[in-house]
Amino acid sequence: VSKINIILYLCYINGYLSITSEVAIQAAEGDAEPDTIILIWMWPFGFKFDLSCRVFGITGCHLTDDKSLYRKAHGVLFHHRDIHGDLGNMPKEPRPWFQKWVWSNAESPANSGRIPGLDHLFNLTCNYRRDSDIPVPSGYLAPVTNRDQSFKLPAKDKLVCWIVSNWNPKFKRVQFYNELKNHISIGVYGKSFGRHVNNQDFPKIISSCKFYLAFENSIHTDYITEKLYNPLMMGTVPVVLGPTRQNYENYIPGDSFIHVDDFASPKELAERLLYLDQHPAEYSRYFNWREHFKVIQAQFGREHACRSCDYLQKHRGYQVFHDLNKWYWDKINDE
Repeated sequence: VSKINIILYLCYINGYLSITSEVAIQAAEGDAEPDTIILIWMWPFGFKFDLSCRVFGITGCHLTDDKSLYRKAHGVLFHHRDIHGDLGNMPKEPRPWFQKWVWSNAESPANSGRIPGLDHLFNLTCNYRRDSDIPVPSGYLAPVTNRDQSFKLPAKDKLVCWIVSNWNPKFKRVQFYNELKNHISIGVYGKSFGRHVNNQDFPKIISSCKFYLAFENSIHTDYITEKLYNPLMMGTVPVVLGPTRQNYENYIPGDSFIHVDDFASPKELAERLLYLDQHPAEYSRYFNWREHFKVIQAQFGREHACRSCDYLQKHRGYQVFHDLNKWYWDKINDE
């Protein structure tokens, strides 16, 4: 063996040990013995979360915001709403050949501005949509276990409630509410009505109502947010305004909610709610699903990062997402 080959080999070993030892040091701050590094390039809306993935049953992941690990990271997670319009806060160094960039966004197309230059930039999408590479809905149902307490319907002293902070007269939900309130009493809360609701009172208000207006701020395929899962979790029947009933039924049982599209007018919806108020046996059927399922709400940011890590562990091949703008903002995706 030549002296040159020996020297090259020693250089390789030294470099390898240097990389693995540095990763091992970083691992002490998160999950032990990671084999997949996910670099969180920007915290979503500045919100920092726990870096362990074990709560999701995902192991072998090391989440970090240490940008010095950029060249070693298997994946880099970017939050759309935090990307600058000129891409000025994106990585300046060339992308390592093995690294995948993940575009993450939990907001609807209507509330997410287009940014020039994003096409052909990312390898993967992590989003609420089912056709995303890494789908992360706002919530989901899981089977109940023996450790779960049996469901008890909370006491109700209000008929219909709505908590809203984003008020826009052009929103379909505002227009629907303005007509619905003429036919039924609605308890309204939130910044839009000058009635601030703190975190402690939020579940109390929702659980005390028979029906909750789970109205989305914009209507897009699969855009079903915590506005649905909050009342489901808190023992209230959600009255939904969003994508189609069929779309909702991809996530929850059809007899667990009321869809505004099932009625010809807000007046007919109000009549149905008043009828159910006077017929408790029929009202209680909206909770039959609780015998078999419980609600799990997604952990914003953290779950996106962990699901991305899990995906990269299982999909090592090359991928690229060519037309993000068309996929996410094209009108064909709207209901």
